[in-house]
Amino acid sequence: MFQQFLVPNRILYGQGAFAETGKVVCSLGKKALIISDPIMEKIGNVAMCEKYLAEQGIPYATYLGVDAEPTDIHVKEALSICKNEACDVLVALGGGSCLDAAKAVAVLMTNDGHIRDYVGSQKRFDHRPLPLIAIPTTAGTGSEVTKVVVIIDTEYDVKRMLAQPEFLPAAAIVDPTLTTSCPPSVTAATGVDALCHAIEAFISRRAQPLTDTLALKAIKLIFGHLRVAYLQGDNMEAREQMAFASMIAGMAFSNASVTLVHGMSRPVGAVFHVPHGVSNAMLLPAVLAFTKESAMGRLAMIGRLVKPELDEHSDEEVANQLIGEIKRLCLDLKIPNMKTWGIDKEKLESKIYKMANDALASGSPSNNPKIPTLEEIVELYRICYDYDFRPV
Repeated sequence: MFQQFLVPNRILYGQGAFAETGKVVCSLGKKALIISDPIMEKIGNVAMCEKYLAEQGIPYATYLGVDAEPTDIHVKEALSICKNEACDVLVALGGGSCLDAAKAVAVLMTNDGHIRDYVGSQKRFDHRPLPLIAIPTTAGTGSEVTKVVVIIDTEYDVKRMLAQPEFLPAAAIVDPTLTTSCPPSVTAATGVDALCHAIEAFISRRAQPLTDTLALKAIKLIFGHLRVAYLQGDNMEAREQMAFASMIAGMAFSNASVTLVHGMSRPVGAVFHVPHGVSNAMLLPAVLAFTKESAMGRLAMIGRLVKPELDEHSDEEVANQLIGEIKRLCLDLKIPNMKTWGIDKEKLESKIYKMANDALASGSPSNNPKIPTLEEIVELYRICYDYDFRPV
């Protein structure tokens, strides 16, 4: 049975790659729309991007309204500017929210309807999207190399996850120097998001040899460098390795899919507005414990990679040790549980069945080694509410 592996046509990565933006844009279009956010404007990254475009004589417009998780409102606003300014190439600069919003704009510039119309491939894109250059400023989402987009549908209060080849950027520019502006909390949340991508890709029912190779490499790099990047934000070795790990973890999950963690995470973000990386981290250890019996061999492979001294131990012992190491990492990164974050327990209970149904409807839980029932997802949400990250 053959496998398919999709990545952007062109990837530039390493220190200094950002300076190539103008040249890459010049090869793809004649007028650019920069999609970014107020933080990127404040710290000067938008001005640098504009400078690189101007050096190549590329006219541009800007949309800087992505101020949180990406919504269909952001998409509508940016789409309007793109049409009014007759832009034919997009530059997304920022975290996963900016990149995902730009992906949606790229496809809706050439295809009609609302983004929800294309969920689950119920409707296919008839026309090629505008070319998009994705420039991440965090090391976590991997969105710059994926065919996946997550947009909040504000009418239905749900995060829509779509995965179609048309969402792949035409080019990715991954410059680790752009991540040094991330505060520790963002470094932690996005780093654990990348870890989730890699682990879920590796245990997914749709895993394949190429995604396995990338996922395992990403896991090793993240365990080796995330704590340093968190504690020493200006450590370029750690930043470079995390940017690379995030990118290859993105390649892995884009082709193998995520599983139960992401399926449950999206409703937490949609209902309680918890940042995506944080909501993933809140769920990861408990979901892996739930999944353990059905993914023992694969979790043990990860555990032996992380802790080679456990090589001779049983698969079950190594899998348990791995979950303990993930809990320890979450503690070190000051990851909160839902209660500590400030989620009201009564409100959680009032929304818990909607969240569980939305998680199942996303399709991601069906890729999990152990496919959960609705009631099992509800119980997992309850376990995660005041989850204790301290290893036993």
